[in-house]
Amino acid sequence: MKSILIDDSWMLPCMSKQLIGMDCPGCGIQRSISFLLEGNIFESFLLYPGLFPGIFLFFFLIFDWFKDIRNGEQIKLWATVITIGTILTSYFIKMAIH
Repeated sequence: MKSILIDDSWMLPCMSKQLIGMDCPGCGIQRSISFLLEGNIFESFLLYPGLFPGIFLFFFLIFDWFKDIRNGEQIKLWATVITIGTILTSYFIKMAIH
């Protein structure tokens, strides 16, 4: 039986894929979130590796907003660099394979 979360009927279509037929750097994040919510961490990571540093960045930004963290600016900078780097690296690898 297929899970409701992994069913892609609720997902937004990728405009890049519809208009030019190519994946964008964000393609796969919705399905990756679905896998993560189902507890399929490994599948989620394989589908969209940038989700995990992005989640860390998101929660760190919220936490830093309420609590002053020493070296918070450097942590935010490095978390952003790692998130964007992971997204772009996995995107280029995916484009090279396909």
